[in-house]
Order: sequence, then structure tokens, then C-alpha cells
Amino acid sequence: MTAVLRSQGMRVVHLPARTPYAWKLQSHDFRILNGTEIPTGEKVPAAVTATWLLEHGPLTWLDVLHLHHIDFEDIATLERLLDACLGDGVKVVFTAHDTRPMVGNAEEFVERLRMLHLAEVNWVCLTQGSVTKLTEILGERPNATVIPHGYVAAPETLADREREPSGPAARYLMFGASRASRDQLSTIANWSLGIRDPRSTLHVLLRAFSPTDFADGGRAPLLLEMAGRDPRIRLTMRPYPTDEEVVKAGLASDSLLLPYLWGSHSGQLELAFDLNLLPVCSLTGHLPEQYERHKGHVEEPEWFDWSQGHPNLFGEKFLTALENAAARLESRPRRLDREFLDYRSQEHRTILEQYARVYGGDR
Repeated sequence: MTAVLRSQGMRVVHLPARTPYAWKLQSHDFRILNGTEIPTGEKVPAAVTATWLLEHGPLTWLDVLHLHHIDFEDIATLERLLDACLGDGVKVVFTAHDTRPMVGNAEEFVERLRMLHLAEVNWVCLTQGSVTKLTEILGERPNATVIPHGYVAAPETLADREREPSGPAARYLMFGASRASRDQLSTIANWSLGIRDPRSTLHVLLRAFSPTDFADGGRAPLLLEMAGRDPRIRLTMRPYPTDEEVVKAGLASDSLLLPYLWGSHSGQLELAFDLNLLPVCSLTGHLPEQYERHKGHVEEPEWFDWSQGHPNLFGEKFLTALENAAARLESRPRRLDREFLDYRSQEHRTILEQYARVYGGDR
């Protein structure tokens, strides 16, 4: 690391920067430009787009472009942005959060991955399993460094907080956008009919709906109808839930429901570890490897496998896991694990050191 890097800090733009995963990546070696003014006097949006960056070239006002979810960018625009970064001396880093698309089709997703690989960007993978999967997709290993996801709730923000005392029955939480990869509908129905304790509750924290959620085949109307039939279910909607709102909901819960139909990695699973919530979680993607990293420090999730067998058995597997989780939740009170939070702090220091090397290496 050079003296210039240590004194000034690498200037990093995250595309986008709306999650704790991005915002926690700051140190004396590098700082985030999202939300700050550039020399023109304009502010870099938190959810910056490739188009916005191209409109504000030359990109000499940043050192590193850190790409995250590339599904939302037009591929031709993304390619132009990569060319601009090459021409302006901006290093490009890509975190492969997903090894299959969250939106769009698989062919377009793979086309984006191949474009990044051909551009020789620096990849970050959250698990070794994702490196293996991406190597299969690309036909050769990307220039990847494995850096784990790390915390979602910063340990220092939990120092003077504690889980809200639990009552006589378990409190369940489910949150996030309504996506095809997350089966909220059958989860709500199975919870409502399968958990018969009248004192149990389910809090569903939603991101604001869009017209597509109500268009043909949209899931929002059914979700609202089912939730309205059970007074134990509480819906909360926010434009885009803040980190504090999510943490507050977690501290008032005992178990986090993660009904992924597919997925590669899960920040929600890491949040469950942070808050000592019992995850009821799909056995999909590289989520088991996320748990294995912390094995011995956290409880094993109550897994259920949605990927194998007849699709009509999926609900049976989830409800069995839900009943097992209810029995586990009866065994002891759940409090924040201070030793685990200390472990998270040390893990984060290592993660920042790894990113300093990825950001500050040869361009």
C-alpha cells in the first residue's frame, strides 16, 4: 500500500450502494463517493446507474468502480461504462452476489458475466462454491478473490441494544421485495394454517409494490388477501426499508423465514446470525457454505430443500422445517450473542484488509 493510498484513500463508487454490504466497505484506505459531491458540484446517487456515470465523464473523479447487481443494467450501456473506465484509468471490481439471475433470463445474465470476464475486471466471490460455479459457467476461472459477506448489522450499533423479550410464543419475521425467487405466498399460507398457536405472530416487512406486482400474474393481491385473513400476521410496508427498520424488526423477532426458491448467497441469513435469530432457510445455492464459515459460533439453520423432488412436496418440506423450528424456539430464550459480535468485528477488519488489496492492486 502506498503512502498516497493511505493519506487520501481510494475513491470508490458502488453501483449501486443501497445495502449494508456496500456501505460497510469503508476504511482509512478507501472511501465511498455515493452520496457525496463530485467536482462538478453534483451528488453521486446512492443507487447510481451506469447511464449516470457515463453522463459525468471523464471518470477521473473516482479510482474504483465496484459493481454489484448487474442484472438491472442495459448490457450495451454496461459495456460502454467498462470501456470508459478502461480509458480513464478506473479500476473495476465486481462482486458476484449471484450465480444465477434474480431478474431477467439466464442467457442475458451469462452474457453479462462473460463481458466482465473478457474485460478482465477483478472479481470478488462470497464463497469458494461460487468460484467453482462461475468457472463452470465461464469455462475458465475468473480473476476472483474469495471474501465473505460479513455482518449486516454493524456490531458497534448493537453494543447497547438487546433483543426484545420474547413472550409465550414464537415471533416470526419475513422481509424483502416480492421476487420470483422468494416464495412469500405459500410461506404465509403454510405459516397461517400450520402454526396453530394463537399467540404466535408473523411480521412481514415489505418493500413498496410496483405496478408489475399487480399486473397479470402479479403476487401482491393474493399476498394481501391471505395476510388479511389471519390477525396474527402484521404487514408493514416501507418505500425501501432502512437498515435500522430491518434491525428493529429483527430484534422484536425470534425466527427469520427465508423461503428462497433459488439463490446463491443471502445477506438475510447473515443478519439472522448477527441478531441470533433462528433461520428457517431453503437449502439452496451456497447458503450452507455461509453457515459452515461460522459453524461453532452460530446455531445451524433449520434447513429445508426446495430444489429436489416433486414440486408438490415443497410445502410439506417447509412446514416440517417450520414445526421443527417452533420446537427449537421453545428450548431457551434468545439474546444477542456478544462473543459472536466480537467475532464479527474481527472478521470485518480482515474483510477490509482484503478489499484494500483488491482495490489497491495493479490496474
